[in-house]
Amino acid sequence: MTRLTSGEWIDHFLTTDPPRHKSLVMTLCGDAIAPHGGAFWLGSMIELLAPLGVSDRLVRTSVFRLVQEGWLVASREGRRSRYALEPKALPRLARANRRIYSPPGLDWDGRWRFVLAPNGSIDGDLRALLRKELEWEGFAMLATGVMAHPAPDGDTLREILARSGAEGKVFVCDAAELPGVGSRPLPELAGDAWDLSGVVAGYRGFIDSFTPLLDTQADLTPQDAFAIRTLLIHAYRRVQLHDPMLPLELLPDPWPGTAAYELAKQVYRLSYARAEEHVMRLLGKEDAHTPPADDSFYGRFGGLA
Repeated sequence: MTRLTSGEWIDHFLTTDPPRHKSLVMTLCGDAIAPHGGAFWLGSMIELLAPLGVSDRLVRTSVFRLVQEGWLVASREGRRSRYALEPKALPRLARANRRIYSPPGLDWDGRWRFVLAPNGSIDGDLRALLRKELEWEGFAMLATGVMAHPAPDGDTLREILARSGAEGKVFVCDAAELPGVGSRPLPELAGDAWDLSGVVAGYRGFIDSFTPLLDTQADLTPQDAFAIRTLLIHAYRRVQLHDPMLPLELLPDPWPGTAAYELAKQVYRLSYARAEEHVMRLLGKEDAHTPPADDSFYGRFGGLA
């Protein structure tokens, strides 16, 4: 790609890889709304997303669906609609933020965690729900009723079991390689359990798309900075959703996820301050008491200050 201005890059990205509208609203809720108190007026969301090609009708539809799915709660003041992050959804949002803004490469002690649901222990609906939730956290299904991950977060697993209704109904255990019995090395299980080719391609595509932005910062307006920051996190999150977040010891070397994280960190640090000007101006138009970004915001990507 030839060198583009920030505005040209935004137009090119939106034309060649237009984001899904509901997913973009969710990205904005996590990246820009949550640090400012977790609530917004519908008019502010419409103004924020208009430069990204999202009409007011699509914003309304997307927000309505997020309410139905339990991510947002709605209230009204006269003819205006206000939305806030659903308290029960906050742990899931916090998990997503940890994935996005923390460096890849989990510390690993060589042990694997298994979730076991033998035949008859849970019904089919719960089994399907539990599989979906665990796969979102990177677990692989090794066989019917057997899911595994080498380094899952214990608190997250506990929350998933409680929220899905599987607490006390499945077995959870750790396992390590047993030496001297002639088995295959346990790390080889990663190659059998996960096909990472799509994740690798996703990270490489992300790197190709966003590297040109390292040369476009001089001409950034607050609106362009906001658009770039939002599209950056949206695209990075989209790849991460398919990344099982395995320890680096189990990943191909070099792992493109490491380079993608470093690039995301650079672009975010270059754009966040001017983007905040835009966010505060538009949120403040509808709510003069909009708080500035909280401390957790400035801890993203290892620290923004």
